[in-house]
Amino acid sequence: MKKALVVMGCVVALAGCVRPTDRGQQYVDGRFESILTPVPHVVSDSPRDFSLFNDQLAEVKAKSPSLVAKHQAVYQRLQAWLDAGGNVEALAEFGLGVDQMGGGDDFGNVMFTGYFSPVIEMRHQPDALFRYPVYAKPFCDDDCPDRKAIYDGALDGLGLELGYSASLIDNFIMEVQGSGFVHFGDNDQLEYFAYGGKNGHPYVSIGKVLIENGEVPREKMSLKAIKDWVAAHGEEEVRELLEQNPSYVFFTPKAADPVSGTAGIPLKAGASVAADRRYLPMGSVLLAEVPQLDEQGNWTGEHVLKLLMALDTGGAVKENHLDLYHGMGNDAGERAGHYKHFGRVWKLEALSPQLASQP
Repeated sequence: MKKALVVMGCVVALAGCVRPTDRGQQYVDGRFESILTPVPHVVSDSPRDFSLFNDQLAEVKAKSPSLVAKHQAVYQRLQAWLDAGGNVEALAEFGLGVDQMGGGDDFGNVMFTGYFSPVIEMRHQPDALFRYPVYAKPFCDDDCPDRKAIYDGALDGLGLELGYSASLIDNFIMEVQGSGFVHFGDNDQLEYFAYGGKNGHPYVSIGKVLIENGEVPREKMSLKAIKDWVAAHGEEEVRELLEQNPSYVFFTPKAADPVSGTAGIPLKAGASVAADRRYLPMGSVLLAEVPQLDEQGNWTGEHVLKLLMALDTGGAVKENHLDLYHGMGNDAGERAGHYKHFGRVWKLEALSPQLASQP
């Protein structure tokens, strides 16, 4: 009996040491002590797909001479490397060094979430169906009303209404995304609602609220799960949930130009990310093993090695966290909403002349 207890104790101890891998985590590079660590080379067996990157780089070259000047050495060497076949083992031969991201667990596992550009049906004037307003930012600094006060009518009569939707949750999702496209059915007009500021109150995740209240299992949480919960509950319950997040985002209408990030560059789905600019300045190029998900949002067991560019930021995107842009519309939203998975990431740097080898 004593021997059996010892064995059971070892099993329990080992189980406590097992690291999760259900969301694409890998533990192959040892422990990291900083967010970015220079490494001699990239070792990756993942299939490679760099096909989307050149279109994103072309947008940068067309729209931002300042970013091109800042990252000129990396962009030029990267292009030569791609033209030569894009062999990751040969990066140093083209004067490119790599800094690996340490990941939130210090074992190189970088969190990937997803975001998208919603398209919301709206009207310029309210009616029985389209009755949920979206607002421009009022003149307030430290005394802006919170979400509950806004829902209660704190901004009524100020002329700040930009349009009215038929869905409180659609408006909320556009706030979380920070921008979105709006189609006005009364005159068939398409506009882009850009981020116009926020009320200064703290952000609270309604997904976390639903998990903590036992409404949605943690492993099932996604944008689709939130929308399904909303569809199954009445307006009063939905509003009560949304009011748990006192933060509120305002918008600025613009012509329906391509979706652009913080850097002012049109974003290409699958090739751009929002990142923490303290570590990944706008225009930084990343080599990343991106986790692949099935239609239900489960990790397929595969990563694909891609080239990404940091061209956007986000209030919740800090340190070892990247937010992958998925495009525009409901399908993109569903794909983006599933992402909360992990991959390895390397930032490309231009080696000094003394360290760079010529191809």
